[in-house]
Amino acid sequence: MNLTKEIKTAILVLSGVLLFIFIFYYLKGENLLDNSKRITAVYHNVEGLTPSAAVTINGHKIGKVQSIDFTNDGSGKLSVIMLIDNDFEFSVNSKAQLYEAGLIGGKAIAIIPAFDGAAVVKSGDFLASDVKPGLTDLVNQRLTPLQEKIEIMMVNADSLLMNLNDIFDTKTKKNIQLSIAELSGTIASFKSTSESLNSMVMDNKITVGETLTNFNKISSDLSTLSNSLADSDLDAIMANLKSTVYNFDQLLSSIEKGEGSVGKLMKDEAIYNNLEGATKQLEELLEDMKLNPKRYVHFSLFGKKAKQYDAAGNELKTKD
Repeated sequence: MNLTKEIKTAILVLSGVLLFIFIFYYLKGENLLDNSKRITAVYHNVEGLTPSAAVTINGHKIGKVQSIDFTNDGSGKLSVIMLIDNDFEFSVNSKAQLYEAGLIGGKAIAIIPAFDGAAVVKSGDFLASDVKPGLTDLVNQRLTPLQEKIEIMMVNADSLLMNLNDIFDTKTKKNIQLSIAELSGTIASFKSTSESLNSMVMDNKITVGETLTNFNKISSDLSTLSNSLADSDLDAIMANLKSTVYNFDQLLSSIEKGEGSVGKLMKDEAIYNNLEGATKQLEELLEDMKLNPKRYVHFSLFGKKAKQYDAAGNELKTKD
């Protein structure tokens, strides 16, 4: 069958129109020959997200963003339509999370799949939206409190400097300068003293050496003495000393109880009184011997009888 030129021209024009429509929708992100699922998510802000941006699950690309448009409710929210060209099934309770794909890579959408037994997502369904903070947001969250602290610190530093300016008036500055000058003089004096000490040490180097030698000898002698003490039978000496102290303690205890001659002498009042009386009588006897020696000592060349006295000291007359 021969086709006329008109039919061939019409077929060519229709083919061109269909090819143009296919390329147009393909460039928009739609493949007319593909049965991809169209899923929608609504966001408040999609800054950095562009059509044809990747849609991933666990980092694996399963589709792309088809279009971004305002919703029809006048709220200013943005409706993002995604084309999912993968057969991987997930629940309608899954989330579409907007995240930064890189520092300069713009943003993408990650499907956080839910496997809760709910209905499987299909074309035309809506997913709950979520936004993952990016690096810039995290930096801003950290920098904002730090900025406030820096501002407070700067204010405090400014107040401190003002207070320092008030404290360090002209008189105080002069005093500080004088103190520094005196400190320099003190350091110079210390330097001179140290030089004098060095000179003295150098002049008496031999004497210092002899002193150190003597000190070493004394230390050696002390070491020998300590070794001799260590070798001596200190245990036996300490045992004897302990026994002696124990016996002395027993003696003191016996005396305290009034046992023995010394104990009775110290504790028996009768013995004490007798001794006191005997001492008194002895004193009276000695005193009487001094006053009347003839009463106690008789001496006669011719055999004359000695005089006799009574207890009161009166002379007794005797018959011849």
